[in-house]
Amino acid sequence: MRVGIDWVLLGAALAIAAAGLVSMAGFSGDTGFAERQLIWVGLGLCVYFTLASFDLRFLRRTSVVVAVYAIAVCMLALLFIFGSVFSGAQGWFNLGFFALQPADPAKFALILVLAKYFSRRHVEIARFRHIAISGAYAGIIFLLLFFQPDFGSAAIIGAVWLGVVLIAGIPLRYVAGLVGAGAVALLLLWNFGFAEYQKARILSFINPLGDIHGSGYNAFQSTVAIGSGGLLGQGVGYGTQSRLEFLPQHETDFIFASFAEEWGFLGVCLLIAIFGVLIARIVSHAQRGETNFESLFSLGVAVIFLVHATVHTGTNVGLLPVTGTTLPFMSYGGSHILVEFGMLGMVNAMSRYGRAVRPQNATEVVGLT
Repeated sequence: MRVGIDWVLLGAALAIAAAGLVSMAGFSGDTGFAERQLIWVGLGLCVYFTLASFDLRFLRRTSVVVAVYAIAVCMLALLFIFGSVFSGAQGWFNLGFFALQPADPAKFALILVLAKYFSRRHVEIARFRHIAISGAYAGIIFLLLFFQPDFGSAAIIGAVWLGVVLIAGIPLRYVAGLVGAGAVALLLLWNFGFAEYQKARILSFINPLGDIHGSGYNAFQSTVAIGSGGLLGQGVGYGTQSRLEFLPQHETDFIFASFAEEWGFLGVCLLIAIFGVLIARIVSHAQRGETNFESLFSLGVAVIFLVHATVHTGTNVGLLPVTGTTLPFMSYGGSHILVEFGMLGMVNAMSRYGRAVRPQNATEVVGLT
């Protein structure tokens, strides 16, 4: 069955983007963040409509998937030679008019390769070699990000891989065993591999509030901003933590705290509800995927957005270590906005031809019943 543009899906993404634009426009001074972000959102819409109109079944080809993954890995590797350092991580290509962060397209490449891999092996999904091979695909990207060092993006990659393999139906005992092996490897690195400065950075990453005048300053100011929002917020443009520059990176890593300060608890509830609509619509498209590949890809996109939103809000409220992650569609930045709207357009396009029988749950979506 042929379908057109999902205006509910697109409307939810635009509502979240509008919340970010309003928050940025409320900052003091002529920063220009809102104006530049509006341009990126406009370009993102162009990417969305373009991809939503294409027949993307060519992405099922192994050669195409391998090429996309190889390009993503090469871009991450080239960062160690040509990358620019920002906030302590060598994770950007400075192109003059535009700074490209390859970590964003790398996440897309990962879910593409995982969707391809598991769509062809769902019958024998219980074999351990599949979790090892899929883990190797994710592990290459993880290590390239980890040694930039971009701990936040590396953690997102790990969480996305875990989410996709669970959706694909990998037995939990294998996942538990792999997590245990990772813990042992980390323990060995801590005792015999990491230098003292590396240990200090990891400790600061885990417990940023332990030094609120130093490495934990951002996290502390974020919790203050959220708490000061109260029930109804301080009003658009009247957030003291962001307007008076007490909260650094209020347009990117702490956009949620800035929004919560000005819109309050009720505004946050509305924002979370809109994110819920976005995720629900993506899952709905996954159920209409023509094959397991389309369904797994769409569910992978939902996992990316869910993980990003969870980690971002968790760091902003002080429940998770500060990772420097963006809030989808809301944080300032061109790379992630273009990739996010692009993935939404692909989800819309992939549901163009529906299944003969519509499945009822996520397990049936990938044909594992």
